Formats: sequence, structure tokens, C-alpha cells
Amino acid sequence: MLGGIARSGALARLVGLCLLAGVLVAGMAFPVAGGLGLASNRASDTVNSLSADLASGRLPLLTTITDSAGVPFAYLYDQDRIPVASQDIAPAMKAAIVAIEDRRFYQHGGVDWQATLRALLHNQGSDATQGGSTLTQQYVKNYDLYVAAHTEAERIKAIEPTYARKLKEARIAIQLDGELSKDEILTRYLNIVFEGNGIYGVGAAARTYFGTTADKLTVPQAALLAGMVQSPSFYDPLAHPRAALDRRNEVIRQMQQQGMITVAQASEALAAPLGVLTPLNPPANGCIGAGDAGFFCDYAVEYLGQAGIPADAIRTGGYTIRTTLDRHALAKAKAAVDAEVPPNARHVADVMSIVAPGQDSHPVLAMVANRTFGLDASSFETTYDLPYQPENLGAGSVYKIFTAATALERGMGIDTVIPVPPSGYASPIYRDASGHPYPVANDGHYAAQLTLQDALAQSPNTAFVKLEETTGISPVVDMAVRLGLRSLATTPANPSRPDGPSIADVTKAQNLASFTLGTTPTSVLELANVAATLASHGRWCPPDPIVNVTGPDGRPVPMPTEPCQQAVPPGLADTLLVGLSKDDQPGGTSAATAGSLHWSRPV
Repeated sequence: MLGGIARSGALARLVGLCLLAGVLVAGMAFPVAGGLGLASNRASDTVNSLSADLASGRLPLLTTITDSAGVPFAYLYDQDRIPVASQDIAPAMKAAIVAIEDRRFYQHGGVDWQATLRALLHNQGSDATQGGSTLTQQYVKNYDLYVAAHTEAERIKAIEPTYARKLKEARIAIQLDGELSKDEILTRYLNIVFEGNGIYGVGAAARTYFGTTADKLTVPQAALLAGMVQSPSFYDPLAHPRAALDRRNEVIRQMQQQGMITVAQASEALAAPLGVLTPLNPPANGCIGAGDAGFFCDYAVEYLGQAGIPADAIRTGGYTIRTTLDRHALAKAKAAVDAEVPPNARHVADVMSIVAPGQDSHPVLAMVANRTFGLDASSFETTYDLPYQPENLGAGSVYKIFTAATALERGMGIDTVIPVPPSGYASPIYRDASGHPYPVANDGHYAAQLTLQDALAQSPNTAFVKLEETTGISPVVDMAVRLGLRSLATTPANPSRPDGPSIADVTKAQNLASFTLGTTPTSVLELANVAATLASHGRWCPPDPIVNVTGPDGRPVPMPTEPCQQAVPPGLADTLLVGLSKDDQPGGTSAATAGSLHWSRPV
């Protein structure tokens, strides 16, 4: 009893000291600038604003990207975190963190004044300001550090060793304690806390360290995670297993001493090995971790950015992005490009994009290159967007489609006979850079006349340059844009002049008849979409990699998309599609390949 009275007297003196210190700290935290009232109001506004953010519980979350079947293939995040509700956190985890970090958590009002006073007395005469923080105060600090801070200077300020910061944390902690239940505060703390190795919160920690979920954490597992909070690097179980084991066992002993577990449970937990997975297997971060789907992933992220969800928001928003990716089509396309050009072939890239036709959308099914999407150039990896960015090397004779489509639009039939001048033909519109006529060469010998359909199958250059003399070059360029090569109208012809004229503008202004021979920078994805447009009876839709996007609450996120357009009349598109069906026939450019593969299906 006497000892109790003595302790009470000491406590009274400590309270008095705390009150005095509180006044001094208040002065340090909120110095007068332009008047005491103004400074106080600004400080209160800052505290209230942060308190409101904390009460909302918003955290940076991991975004998951899935294929069309809903199977994840990529994760994007700044912080690897799996948010979990209170009922999905094991009681052992809650008990362990309270036991080692804030044993009076359920008794104090956000600030443990007894612990604060002890720390204050201990720190007298030194610059130390640590110790005595409750879980609520730690939640405030962690939020300030991992959520509110966006710059290195802000992060340093969030943990600066000053009484001003401690007082701000205390004020916010008291506010939160009045607004949220203890269980809600504890749950939010366990979701935000850093657990080392790039892991945030007990959900991701349970998965990465133990291959389990937060609701299944055992006493020794929970004790290890709770012990790591004080110093995730020093108590890292992989780097410092002995220190981690000692710290874990201290947490277990604290749990037993505070009546959270029995002596028998403590003995069993103390005897358990650390049991940490080796190596750790966190989700690969970013499109580089998506393997063969890396190019598709990168396009999907860029597409979402143009739709109003920037990459930094994706990395923190906790979205689930269901894409149109078809894994079967991806595997087949990847095997095809690798077989044609080996992945280690120097200075040669082989790419393929597959777009499905449709009246309301053109889903992108696959997008591959013979390269791997990655940063190791020595292993022939690249992050250049090969399958969808315009490439400086043109696509070649496939551009003759646009000249044929323009001729059809002007009344020509697919069976109309057109002249095929001999190789060396000097067209009045085909000129070199100096403006002099330049002879057009053919790759082979052709009849002097062919139907438009046969010309499309056999591909004589002179026939389509001659056809441009009739159609004009500008209408052919416009047709290419309408059918799907939209980047021609938006990509600057001179990369050093981003505000300069587009490729389409320059091609038309200079009357470049070589356009029909495919010398223009081309996006393979857009070229695939041209075929999808023709197969959709002339209806163009943007190549779309997204099925839907949902937020962390499971609600759909609105996705504005460019509307589909009727690029050409259905009859024209259908006629041209039929007109392109003889490439595998004798004389066609694909006949030899089709024969060697015993091709028997219609084109």
C-alpha cells in the first residue's frame, strides 16, 4: 500500500511536469507567425485535415491485371499491400501487436500519458524524443509517412525527431480515438504498417513470409510480424534470423505475461521455428513481371491513361483490371514470331497483334514480339512498345489495300481490269527527293493487265502507283486513316518538332506516291485493326484491351472510350475483304508458303 501511495505521488509530479511540457511543446509546434490566432488556426486546420484523411482510411493499394478469363498476369503497385477487414485478421495478430507495442491500448484515449511521461522523463537532458507512442499515434505517423508524404522532404518531416511532430500526432490520435472504435484503429494500423522487404500490412506479410492469409496466422507467426514493426531491417528473418527469433520470442513472452495466451501455448510457440518462406515470393511489380504478356500489359496501362486513369493512380488505386487478353492466342502468336525470327536475332524485331472484329468494339486478343518485355538489353529484352507504336520501317505492300479501297469508293469494281506497267515505269507522280521522276520497280514479272483482285493478290508495284494517278494521293492517305491507321494523323513527321505537321499532312503536301508501297511508319496494332474494320463491315472501333475496371470496393469504374465509326460503307468493306482472298492461290504472294504448310482454309 505504501508503495502504491509513493507511486501515486510520483505520478502526480509527472502529470505536473507533463502539463508544463505540454505548454512548451505547444509553443514549439505552433510558433506565432503573424499573430497567435492565425498560427493556431493554421495548425488546427493542418491537424483537422490530416485527421479527416486518416478517418477515411484511404491507403495505397495493389492493382491486379487479369486476362479475359479473370486470371491475374500482372500486378502494379508502389506498396505491396492486401487490405484485410477486422474479421479477417487472426486474434493472435491483434494480441501480439498490442502486447509488444501498446499494452494499454484498450485503456487510453489515443495517447498513453503514463508512457508519455515516462519517456519524457527519460529523455530529459537529451535530444531524444522517441518512446511512449501508442498504436493510434503510430498509425498517424505511418499514414503521414506512407500515404500523405509524396516527396522525400515530406517523408523526412513525417519522422523528424521533434516534439512538434509528437504533439501533432498526439492531437490527431485523440481525435481519432473519439471518432473510431478501438478495433477499427487497430485494423487500420495493421493494414498500413511496414513489415520489411517492400511489404505493407499484415495481409501481404502473411502471404509473403508464410504463404498464408492474415486470418490464419498462428501465435509464432503473428509474434514475428509484430516484433518486426519496431525495426523491419534489424529483425528481418532472412537477413538476421537470430535477432528475429529473439524478438519473436520476446513478443510471445509478453503475450503470456499479459494473459493473452496460456503458458502451454507460449511454450509451444517458443519452440516453433521461424518458418519463413525462402526465398520470399512477392508478386512481380509492373509489366516487366508479366512475361510474354508484358507488351499487352504496357499497352493496357497506356490505354487506361488516355481514358483518364494515369499510371500513378493505377499503381496506388487497388483496381482490378480485366483485359481482353486471350492466353491461347498469346501463346500461338509468340510461338509464331519466335519461329520466324529468333529472340536473339540482332537488330531484327518480329511483332504481331491480334484484334477481333465487332460492331461495338474491337478487342485486342494478343500482342507479342520476338523480344521479351524487360530491361536487360544483353538478353535481348526491350521496353520499347514494338507491337503498337509506329515503327519507322514501313509495312510494305499491305498499304495497297488503301489505294484499292479508294478506287472502290470512286466506283471501280473489284473485277475491273487495271494496267500493270512494266518494271521501271516512270510515273509522273513518283519522284525522288529532288522532284525528278523515279522509276518504279516490280519484284517479278506480271501480265500487262490484271483485275484489281488479282493485282491485290500478286502485288505489282507499278499497278498501284499507276492507280494512284487516278485516285490521287491525299484520298488514299485519308482512307488509311479512316480504316485504322489513326496515328498517321497524329504522329509528327519530324520527331524533333512535336507540334509540327503529321505524317499524313506531310505525305499529302509532298504528294508522296510511295505511300501505296508502304514506306510510312506503321503501328502493327493499328494495321491489325484495319483488318478488323474490314471484317466488321467497314465499322472502325478503337483497338480496346479492356473488358472492365473495378475499384477496391468492387464497383465498376466508368471507362470513356472513343465511339465506333462507320469508316466505309459495308458493301465496300465486304467487297474489299473478298477481293483480298486470293493471296494463297497460284500467283498470289502467299501461295508458296500456303502450299508448304498444306493450307486448305479460305483466306
